[in-house]
Amino acid sequence: MPTFTVVPVEDVEDGSNSGAAAGGNRPISLGKIFSEEQEADSSEDPFSGDDNRRESSAFINPDMDTETYYEGKNMALFEEEMDSTPMVSSFLNKLANYTNLTQGVREHEEAEDGVRRAAVMVPHMGTFIGVYLPCMQNILGVILFLRLTWIVGTAGILGSFAIVSMCCICTLLTAISMSAIATNGVVPAGGSYYMISRSLGPEFGGAVGLCLYLGTTFAGSLYILGTIEILLLYIIPPEKVVKETTANDMRIYGTCCLLLMALVVFVGVKYVNKLALVFLSCVVLSIMATYAGAIKTAIKPSNFSVCLLGNRTLKNEMFEKCAKTDVELWNLFCDSPYLNATCDEYFALNNLTEIQATPGVLGEVINDNLWGNYGPDNMVIERKNLSSVPAEANNDKLKNYVFNDWATYFTLLVGIYFPSVTGIMAGSNRSGDLRDAQRSIPIGTILAILTTSFIYISFVVLFGACIEGVVLRDKFGFSVKTKPVISILAWPSPWVIVIGSFFSCCGAGLQSLTGAPRLLQAIARDGIIPFLQVFGHGKANGEPTWALLLTVGICEIGILIASLDHVAPILSMFFLMCYLFVNLACAVQTLLCTPNWRPRFKFYHWTLSFLGMSLCLSLMFISSWIYALVVIVIAGCIYKYIEYKGAVKEWGDGIRGLSLNAARYALIRLEEAPLHTKNWRPQLLVLCKLNSDLEVTHPRLLSFATQLKAGKGLTIVCSVLEGTYMTRGDEAKKGEQNLKAAMAAEKTKGFSHVVVSSSLRDGFSILIQSAGLGGMKHNAVLMAWPTGWKQDRDSSVRRNFIETVRETTSAHQALLVAKNIDHFPANQERLKEGTVDVWWIVHDGGLLMLLPFLLSQHKVWRKCKMRIFTVAQMDDNSIQMKKDLQMFLYQLRLNAVVEVVEMHDSDISAFTYEKTLVMEQRSQMLKQMQLSRTEREREAQLIHDRNTASHSAANDKAAGATSDRVHMTWTKDKLQNERNKHKENMAVKDMFNMKPNHSNVRRMHTAVKLNEVVVKKSCNSELVLLNMPGPPKNKKGDDNYMEFLEVLMEGLDRVLLVRGGGREVITIYS
Repeated sequence: MPTFTVVPVEDVEDGSNSGAAAGGNRPISLGKIFSEEQEADSSEDPFSGDDNRRESSAFINPDMDTETYYEGKNMALFEEEMDSTPMVSSFLNKLANYTNLTQGVREHEEAEDGVRRAAVMVPHMGTFIGVYLPCMQNILGVILFLRLTWIVGTAGILGSFAIVSMCCICTLLTAISMSAIATNGVVPAGGSYYMISRSLGPEFGGAVGLCLYLGTTFAGSLYILGTIEILLLYIIPPEKVVKETTANDMRIYGTCCLLLMALVVFVGVKYVNKLALVFLSCVVLSIMATYAGAIKTAIKPSNFSVCLLGNRTLKNEMFEKCAKTDVELWNLFCDSPYLNATCDEYFALNNLTEIQATPGVLGEVINDNLWGNYGPDNMVIERKNLSSVPAEANNDKLKNYVFNDWATYFTLLVGIYFPSVTGIMAGSNRSGDLRDAQRSIPIGTILAILTTSFIYISFVVLFGACIEGVVLRDKFGFSVKTKPVISILAWPSPWVIVIGSFFSCCGAGLQSLTGAPRLLQAIARDGIIPFLQVFGHGKANGEPTWALLLTVGICEIGILIASLDHVAPILSMFFLMCYLFVNLACAVQTLLCTPNWRPRFKFYHWTLSFLGMSLCLSLMFISSWIYALVVIVIAGCIYKYIEYKGAVKEWGDGIRGLSLNAARYALIRLEEAPLHTKNWRPQLLVLCKLNSDLEVTHPRLLSFATQLKAGKGLTIVCSVLEGTYMTRGDEAKKGEQNLKAAMAAEKTKGFSHVVVSSSLRDGFSILIQSAGLGGMKHNAVLMAWPTGWKQDRDSSVRRNFIETVRETTSAHQALLVAKNIDHFPANQERLKEGTVDVWWIVHDGGLLMLLPFLLSQHKVWRKCKMRIFTVAQMDDNSIQMKKDLQMFLYQLRLNAVVEVVEMHDSDISAFTYEKTLVMEQRSQMLKQMQLSRTEREREAQLIHDRNTASHSAANDKAAGATSDRVHMTWTKDKLQNERNKHKENMAVKDMFNMKPNHSNVRRMHTAVKLNEVVVKKSCNSELVLLNMPGPPKNKKGDDNYMEFLEVLMEGLDRVLLVRGGGREVITIYS
């Protein structure tokens, strides 16, 4: 193994180090040498101060000086790229110092008081405190205490079990999908909205985010209405502010309660957070009291009884004793307190029966409550196994019975019950406060759902087994002294349930009014919905003041409904829509198998997500198909609005990945079979020219492409820059941005691309050959006519145009060349009248026929009529040609006026002869003037060699030396070039004695005669479409080709030269 010794070489002029240089062959370390060189470089660098530090913006905390950080590291091979690709140790260090964004629910007291306080570390919560308890508090609420007994009594034990099971399975499947999404990376502020929007894109995210916001806001209305219902019915005496209807009482008290809660939220969220534990304790105590009461009832029935008249349930709030001898009860049905009074017939014929409201766990009670008891509106609640004597109904006395306040049916109960299982997002909304969100969210949420599901199902069984059916069907507890039905089962006192449910509803309402504004603020700050941006602002401490005001306004709408049962289905729709898209997001990400989809929660599958999504959709239409359609329309309108007006966001969402997969599948399918003529449409490659400022020179070219395409098919807008990509890469990107801006201004839908090539000619060739992908390749090229080609002494413009024509022909692509493109109408213009004239000289596949029809589909050209002209020779029957052409247009289903123009053979005029002669003379002069770069370099080198040789010979002669002769080496190419140059010099002398080529005279004669006819017929038309003759096969005729085209279009304003691609593009068959 050879060894290497590095010997330092010192400067000879430095006397102090000369001895060391001479005396030492000792090895020195490489590290010392490189460190000395770095020190020398740093001392000589005048810009090594702090103001010139490089930024490392690609990472989270770019606040470390990377140059000093990497000093001394043994990574010299990578040191030049350390700024953009730092070492792994640095990257991991910055990740470890990353702090997640807070949810905006903490109080910023510095901004409130104007006093700067020391920073306090936010306590990170675990699974139990951070996820499990908040989900429990949000799931267990108003429906449990106020409506679950009524649902069990109406739907029966089996029906209630089905309702609870469906809703709980729906939320469990949603929680599984949500856990997968939440553990697939960090979830900052926004919680569930953030997860959905980043998984499904801004359009879906905004639509579902607003649905979630509206659901949370209406949840506030639901909880406030529940609070007021408990307050007015069960806590305070029934003294009404408005005597007429209870609904007005709900509206007045509900509005006051809403304003009070909004004031608490506005003053400070810290008060809401401090009271959260109190409210949760009330819920837990109420549930424990219910279980304890059920156990006590099994041992000893409670003292609550129900009074029945016949088999009808009476409201016992107005009397104390269930007997006809009771004066208060007698007065309810009789017109006087005496025995000879006239009483209600049903009261007189039937006896009173008093039964236990909670007789204990009895088989008879379970059997009675096993099946549903649905009924119409205002139906009196009756006990099935009691007999009664029928009598004529007295409507005045019906108010003394307990009856249904509205018609009941299974689907109605589903919509009312579902809000009781919403709240599973509470844990994910606090992801920033969790110690380990990716572990806590799945465990806490799923455990909370399983716990609450057990509570609901057990309550269904307990209620059905312990409470009489007529009491269960009594929604407001009028048959048990106006107490919540669940409270008669509680131990030690019904007031535990009353007070507990009251504070539970208050806490849930405050939580809704706290969470909804922050959700709206997160949506507004994302900027995806422009008109909501004002709600992204708030107080100095970040509190969403404007969002809170809007939330209070929407919440007031729910309170004005004044019915908990009517608000609950609305709330259910918005939450079901949100849960549906959570499942969809998980399913899409799983099926796409995107590389970034790596959730830590592994117990998910796309089939579970699809099952949850289907269940959400089914529950929406089961609850209320009208509400379901309304919510879907609202979400669809929001989606289309964001798609049309929203800010462009790239979040790497699953919908974009789904689009890529769909595009790949479609492209592969397109490759399987050739395109049929019926499906042919112009797929345009638009060749644009950029000026020195990289702006589009002819924006009307894009307008014309839009009018021709009407938003359908493929449009690729391209341009070419001369140079190399290494030097002009930034200019290419800027040019592409300008192309996109111009396309947006002209409403051109398509793709843009700028190519950097060594020459424009090669760039155009690359684009024509390789633009597009698979079956989505262009079949037509649209470009502007090079207007100033005559004035340009450089022939490159002419050569580029002619070679582009040749290449499109070789590639079997159509070519559209627009003359005076800047005179074409803009997209905002509307041509009131006029014609689009088609001059059909030769058949090129029918493209000339198809283009006017496509233009007529756009608003600009819609009112223009189509005229078709064709040319008849002497041997043609013009009358028969016109008939045949009309029949052909009829079979093509095209409406156009047909005219056949006869062109008689005539002698070539002196004008044509002279025009041809001038054209050829001009071409000859340009040839002599255009000395190529290689010829100039050759002549310059030859002159330089001669001067060098003569100078050397003179010096040698003066020195007395013999000079060598200068030998010029003549190759075969040099000799041929000299001969050609001699011939050209001779040709200049004969230029003015030349005669025009006969073939050129004939071509010029055709162009002149055809131009005369076209100008005569179509000089006032809005657009003229002409067959474009191809370039000559012999490239020596290229100089005259452009002249022929100029003569053909002379005197016409808007002209579109059309050259077919060599295939049929229109057919008469269906």
